[in-house]
Amino acid sequence: MQPLPPTATGADAEQFRRVVGRFATGITVVTTVADGIDHAMTMNAFTSVSLEPLLILFCVEKVARFHDVVLAADTWAVSLLGAGAEETSRRFALRGRPIEGQLDGCDYRRGPRTGAAIFAGAIGSLECRTHAVHDGGDHTIVIGEVLGVDTPADGEPLIYHAGRYRTLSSG
Repeated sequence: MQPLPPTATGADAEQFRRVVGRFATGITVVTTVADGIDHAMTMNAFTSVSLEPLLILFCVEKVARFHDVVLAADTWAVSLLGAGAEETSRRFALRGRPIEGQLDGCDYRRGPRTGAAIFAGAIGSLECRTHAVHDGGDHTIVIGEVLGVDTPADGEPLIYHAGRYRTLSSG
Protein backbone atom coordinates (compact mmCIF):
# COMPACT_ATOMS: atom_id res chain seq x y z
CA MET A 1 0.00 0.00 0.00
CA GLN A 2 1.33 3.44 -0.91
CA PRO A 3 1.82 6.01 1.86
CA LEU A 4 -0.99 8.51 2.20
CA PRO A 5 -0.27 12.15 1.32
CA PRO A 6 -0.25 14.77 4.08
CA THR A 7 -3.66 16.22 4.91
CA ALA A 8 -4.63 19.88 4.57
CA THR A 9 -5.00 20.11 8.36
CA GLY A 10 -1.55 18.71 9.03
CA ALA A 11 -2.93 15.59 10.72
CA ASP A 12 -1.01 12.45 9.78
CA ALA A 13 -3.17 10.37 7.41
CA GLU A 14 -1.31 7.11 8.15
CA GLN A 15 -1.82 7.54 11.89
CA PHE A 16 -5.46 8.44 11.25
CA ARG A 17 -5.89 5.15 9.35
CA ARG A 18 -4.31 3.22 12.26
CA VAL A 19 -6.49 4.96 14.85
CA VAL A 20 -9.81 4.47 13.05
CA GLY A 21 -8.78 0.87 12.32
CA ARG A 22 -9.01 0.29 16.08
CA PHE A 23 -12.75 0.91 15.85
CA ALA A 24 -14.43 -2.47 15.30
CA THR A 25 -17.10 -2.42 12.60
CA GLY A 26 -19.61 -4.84 11.25
CA ILE A 27 -19.46 -5.81 7.59
CA THR A 28 -22.24 -5.30 5.07
CA VAL A 29 -22.69 -5.87 1.37
CA VAL A 30 -24.85 -3.29 -0.39
CA THR A 31 -26.56 -4.50 -3.56
CA THR A 32 -28.62 -2.96 -6.33
CA VAL A 33 -29.86 -3.78 -9.80
CA ALA A 34 -29.30 -1.45 -12.77
CA ASP A 35 -30.42 -2.28 -16.30
CA GLY A 36 -30.97 -5.90 -15.26
CA ILE A 37 -27.41 -6.27 -13.94
CA ASP A 38 -26.65 -6.99 -10.28
CA HIS A 39 -24.09 -4.79 -8.54
CA ALA A 40 -22.64 -5.35 -5.07
CA MET A 41 -19.99 -3.84 -2.82
CA THR A 42 -18.67 -4.64 0.64
CA MET A 43 -19.05 -1.75 3.08
CA ASN A 44 -18.10 -1.29 6.70
CA ALA A 45 -18.97 2.44 6.77
CA PHE A 46 -22.60 1.78 7.70
CA THR A 47 -24.82 2.91 10.57
CA SER A 48 -28.38 3.61 11.63
CA VAL A 49 -29.37 7.27 11.56
CA SER A 50 -32.98 7.76 12.65
CA LEU A 51 -36.05 5.95 13.97
CA GLU A 52 -38.51 8.56 12.65
CA PRO A 53 -38.29 8.19 9.78
CA LEU A 54 -36.30 4.94 9.62
CA LEU A 55 -32.97 5.96 8.07
CA ILE A 56 -29.56 4.32 7.66
CA LEU A 57 -26.41 5.42 5.88
CA PHE A 58 -23.39 4.01 4.12
CA CYS A 59 -20.37 5.68 2.61
CA VAL A 60 -19.07 4.75 -0.84
CA GLU A 61 -15.77 5.82 -2.38
CA LYS A 62 -16.37 8.18 -5.30
CA VAL A 63 -13.95 6.32 -7.61
CA ALA A 64 -15.66 2.94 -7.06
CA ARG A 65 -17.73 1.61 -9.99
CA PHE A 66 -20.55 0.98 -7.51
CA HIS A 67 -20.75 4.70 -6.65
CA ASP A 68 -22.52 5.96 -9.77
CA VAL A 69 -24.60 2.79 -10.13
CA VAL A 70 -26.11 2.93 -6.64
CA LEU A 71 -26.78 6.67 -6.89
CA ALA A 72 -28.61 6.20 -10.18
CA ALA A 73 -30.54 3.12 -9.02
CA ASP A 74 -32.42 4.87 -6.19
CA THR A 75 -33.23 1.56 -4.39
CA TRP A 76 -30.84 -0.95 -2.86
CA ALA A 77 -30.46 -3.55 -0.14
CA VAL A 78 -28.02 -4.07 2.72
CA SER A 79 -27.03 -7.53 3.94
CA LEU A 80 -25.46 -7.56 7.42
CA LEU A 81 -22.91 -10.35 7.16
CA GLY A 82 -22.65 -13.13 9.70
CA ALA A 83 -19.47 -14.71 11.05
CA GLY A 84 -19.30 -17.32 8.29
CA ALA A 85 -19.41 -14.80 5.44
CA GLU A 86 -15.77 -13.67 5.20
CA GLU A 87 -15.50 -15.09 1.66
CA THR A 88 -18.56 -13.06 0.59
CA SER A 89 -17.06 -9.92 2.10
CA ARG A 90 -13.74 -10.44 0.35
CA ARG A 91 -15.43 -11.21 -2.97
CA PHE A 92 -17.36 -7.93 -3.08
CA ALA A 93 -14.44 -5.89 -1.75
CA LEU A 94 -12.25 -6.95 -4.69
CA ARG A 95 -11.63 -4.07 -7.09
CA GLY A 96 -11.84 -4.74 -10.82
CA ARG A 97 -13.91 -7.93 -10.60
CA PRO A 98 -16.12 -8.56 -13.65
CA ILE A 99 -19.46 -6.75 -13.59
CA GLU A 100 -21.40 -9.51 -15.32
CA GLY A 101 -22.26 -12.48 -13.14
CA GLN A 102 -21.13 -10.92 -9.85
CA LEU A 103 -23.60 -13.03 -7.91
CA ASP A 104 -22.89 -16.32 -9.69
CA GLY A 105 -22.42 -19.03 -7.07
CA CYS A 106 -23.87 -16.90 -4.26
CA ASP A 107 -26.87 -18.00 -2.21
CA TYR A 108 -29.30 -15.08 -2.19
CA ARG A 109 -32.91 -14.09 -2.68
CA ARG A 110 -34.43 -10.99 -4.24
CA GLY A 111 -35.78 -8.37 -1.86
CA PRO A 112 -39.53 -7.99 -2.38
CA ARG A 113 -39.39 -4.17 -2.31
CA THR A 114 -36.24 -3.45 -4.30
CA GLY A 115 -35.42 -6.57 -6.28
CA ALA A 116 -31.86 -6.29 -4.97
CA ALA A 117 -29.98 -9.35 -3.76
CA ILE A 118 -30.11 -10.24 -0.07
CA PHE A 119 -27.57 -12.89 0.94
CA ALA A 120 -28.88 -16.07 2.57
CA GLY A 121 -26.25 -16.00 5.34
CA ALA A 122 -27.05 -12.42 6.33
CA ILE A 123 -27.97 -11.94 9.97
CA GLY A 124 -30.04 -8.91 9.01
CA SER A 125 -31.19 -7.16 5.87
CA LEU A 126 -32.62 -3.79 4.99
CA GLU A 127 -34.23 -2.67 1.76
CA CYS A 128 -33.92 1.05 1.15
CA ARG A 129 -34.67 3.97 -1.12
CA THR A 130 -32.15 6.80 -1.38
CA HIS A 131 -33.34 9.61 0.89
CA ALA A 132 -30.37 12.01 0.66
CA VAL A 133 -26.82 12.15 -0.68
CA HIS A 134 -24.03 14.24 0.85
CA ASP A 135 -20.43 14.97 -0.03
CA GLY A 136 -17.98 13.27 2.29
CA GLY A 137 -14.54 14.13 0.89
CA ASP A 138 -13.35 11.22 -1.25
CA HIS A 139 -16.58 9.35 -0.36
CA THR A 140 -20.28 10.04 -0.79
CA ILE A 141 -22.60 9.62 2.19
CA VAL A 142 -25.78 7.88 1.07
CA ILE A 143 -28.74 8.06 3.44
CA GLY A 144 -31.49 5.55 2.83
CA GLU A 145 -35.09 5.42 3.93
CA VAL A 146 -35.77 1.88 5.13
CA LEU A 147 -38.57 0.19 3.19
CA GLY A 148 -38.27 -3.24 4.76
CA VAL A 149 -36.28 -5.19 7.35
CA ASP A 150 -35.65 -8.89 7.85
CA THR A 151 -33.48 -11.32 9.80
CA PRO A 152 -32.74 -14.04 7.22
CA ALA A 153 -30.44 -16.01 9.55
CA ASP A 154 -29.39 -16.09 13.19
CA GLY A 155 -25.79 -15.90 14.26
CA GLU A 156 -22.84 -13.79 15.27
CA PRO A 157 -21.71 -10.82 13.15
CA LEU A 158 -18.63 -10.67 10.98
CA ILE A 159 -16.39 -7.91 12.36
CA TYR A 160 -13.45 -5.98 10.95
CA HIS A 161 -10.86 -4.68 13.42
CA ALA A 162 -7.21 -3.67 13.09
CA GLY A 163 -7.01 -4.81 9.48
CA ARG A 164 -8.42 -8.31 10.12
CA TYR A 165 -11.73 -10.12 9.98
CA ARG A 166 -12.88 -11.26 13.40
CA THR A 167 -15.90 -12.67 15.16
CA LEU A 168 -17.19 -11.99 18.64
CA SER A 169 -15.86 -15.35 19.80
CA SER A 170 -12.39 -14.75 18.29
CA GLY A 171 -11.81 -11.58 20.30
